[in-house]
This record gives sequence, structure tokens and C-alpha cells, in this order.
Amino acid sequence: MKYLLSGIAIVLMACGSGKTNTLLKNKKWKVYDVTIPAKDGYNAVQVTQAKDLKNGYYSDAYYQFLDNGLFIATIAGQPDSGRYNLLSNGSIISITAANGDRNAEHLVEVVKLSDELFDMKVASGDYHFILRTRKQ
Repeated sequence: MKYLLSGIAIVLMACGSGKTNTLLKNKKWKVYDVTIPAKDGYNAVQVTQAKDLKNGYYSDAYYQFLDNGLFIATIAGQPDSGRYNLLSNGSIISITAANGDRNAEHLVEVVKLSDELFDMKVASGDYHFILRTRKQ
């Protein structure tokens, strides 16, 4: 019985990651808004940074998750590639350098994911932000 339950848990975990991967892959996700996680409460500096990021750095940002774990971020027309891997049953995305080096790993939390919308929680400096993206 113990082995059966372990096997079922592994299958369920694979299904969650598989669904996340299917929804993410081979789409171009454009950032359309930057917000503050609801649990963070109000912080004037964080609010200002979210507005600045939306109107500046993320105003022309796209993300792509491709086959074989390839990740491409295009910011202001400049593409950069890396690797991605799904963790925690597909609820966390690990993004690393193209060679897979985890020294510069970024962990992204999947907040909402559908065929058309993808909201992700990211860290920037001392704060967290929700990047709201749409399929292009």
C-alpha cells in the first residue's frame, strides 16, 4: 500500500508539472501590468517601484518557454536565453543561465496560469511583484 500511494503521488506531481508546462510552452507572454501581491500590504516605495517597472523595464517585455527547457526573455527588443525547470508540482519555475548554472537562479511563483493569461510572482530588490502577462 505504501508503494501504491507513493506511485500515485508521483503521478499526480507529474500531471501538475505537465499541465503547467503545456500551458506555458510555445507561447509568447507579454507583460501588461506589474502589481503588488495582496499579502504584502501597502508600501509606498513598493507601489512606486511597481509603477516604474510597468512603465519602464517591463513596458516592452516578453517571455517564452520553449522545448527542451529553453527560456527566452526579450526586454526592450533585446533577447536573452536561459534554461527553465518546473519545481513543486509546477507551481515554481526555476530560471537559470543557458548552461544551467544555478548561481544566478531566479525562482518564479506561478500565481495564475491559463491558456491566455499568466501571472507570476517575482522578486526585485527587497520586494515581490506580480507580473501579469497575456499570450500574444
